[in-house]
Amino acid sequence: MDLRGPLRRAAMQRPAVLAVTLPGATDVRVAVEAEVRRQGWPAAGAPADADLLVVCGSPEPGEAEWLEDIKRSMPEPAVRIVVQEAGQVVRALDRARRDLTDRAVIPGKADADDQREAARREPGGDAHGGRHGRGDDHRHDAHHGGSPPRAPDDQGHPDHSMGHAHGDHAVHSGYEGYEGQEGHEGHEGHEGHEIHQPDDHAAHMDHVDHQGHAGHMDHMGHMGHDMHAMGEVAGLPMAERGDDRDELRLDQLHVPIGPGLADWPTGLILRLTLQGDVVQGIDVDHLSVPPGHRLPFWGEPWLRAAQGEEVTRGSAARRRCAAHLDSAGRLLAVVGWDDAAARCRRLRDELLSGASRERIRGDLRGALRRVERSRTLRWSIGGLGELPSSRARAAGVTGPALAADGDAYDRLLMWLGEIGRGIEGLDDERPLTPDELTGPRGRLDGAQPPSRALLGILPELLIGAEFTCARIIVASLDPDIEELAPAPLSGAAHA
Repeated sequence: MDLRGPLRRAAMQRPAVLAVTLPGATDVRVAVEAEVRRQGWPAAGAPADADLLVVCGSPEPGEAEWLEDIKRSMPEPAVRIVVQEAGQVVRALDRARRDLTDRAVIPGKADADDQREAARREPGGDAHGGRHGRGDDHRHDAHHGGSPPRAPDDQGHPDHSMGHAHGDHAVHSGYEGYEGQEGHEGHEGHEGHEIHQPDDHAAHMDHVDHQGHAGHMDHMGHMGHDMHAMGEVAGLPMAERGDDRDELRLDQLHVPIGPGLADWPTGLILRLTLQGDVVQGIDVDHLSVPPGHRLPFWGEPWLRAAQGEEVTRGSAARRRCAAHLDSAGRLLAVVGWDDAAARCRRLRDELLSGASRERIRGDLRGALRRVERSRTLRWSIGGLGELPSSRARAAGVTGPALAADGDAYDRLLMWLGEIGRGIEGLDDERPLTPDELTGPRGRLDGAQPPSRALLGILPELLIGAEFTCARIIVASLDPDIEELAPAPLSGAAHA
């Protein structure tokens, strides 16, 4: 194993960071991204490129397995930390950096840590239980041996696989300690499909060769093959055959995607049936959302107003603009516009930190103008995920996805337009009234949370799409799984 890259980064105290977020921890994820950017640390797009794995949120026992998959595929020395509170981010990252440096430069320290923590490890049991939003009796094995989160078995056995192991620090209010086991995850293997931005900087769209039986998709954080649907030869999954739309018998792959994929909606799991590179079937699932002890981060101002709290329209406008910048940054990163995505995230962080309208207006307008005027970007994502307003309304979709009345590019423009308008209202001190319940993704007082409708429309938009286009379509809707948390909020919809 070549340790020169990790050793060099550790010696420079600039570890490459891979952040994985669990539902209910959006505020932690945003704080981690902001601090990593402030420190100048590189962000890793795949476990094979990462030195430090940051788990944002409180892992459930059933989530140990796929988190371990990710950790195992990171080159040694590697450290995993669990950060449960946004206020602990700076201290947690600093401690992880020191630990990683020690492991890189002190011979044998990692092995000694392994042996010491192994002595503390409790015996594990069968990996049952999980944080799924619903039951799942299928077994899904990852390309290198891991599996996605699973629902409890009929006996309700808990998953003891989290255990205690080396290199994993739990960080939350009032406590720091070791938690979790190392994991294993596939390496990054996407080949770039080059597109060009207006300023002649190259940007790369994800491209996947599915004739390689998903071997190039391991970097997606957590993927697998449905072993009930496919046979196994020498421990490797084989594709089954099925009729495609042209009545041809083609190989059929069953590929779960998520929840640890970079630039992917938090907690979302899609189980795709692929023939060639075309999506032929889809099952939408997600990690369970913690009970509503905290409000969804992006919808918080409106839900607080619904509970009778005093919230200014300016603070709601600030949160809406930040939410749309977060979504736009995710979509631009998926398409390959890394510079533009980073700029959106920096502006998001400035808004959330209370930057004034005057301070942010010029830079924001420049960023929005560059994206809006790009013909290359329009060509790249135009026509993907067509969602006419009539179909969206029938499916219960509200908010920007309804108003856009079009494709992925139209939804991006709708976000940008709402950001441009919202920035002018940052100083509005008038109170947000309880009946103003339209959050960044739609009406919060409808029969269902807005993201529930976005999840419901996904199969219709994805079936028949090429795999690389499917990621863009998902990012252009950007459903917020936190909205599905069971929370008895007066005047607002809840799952």
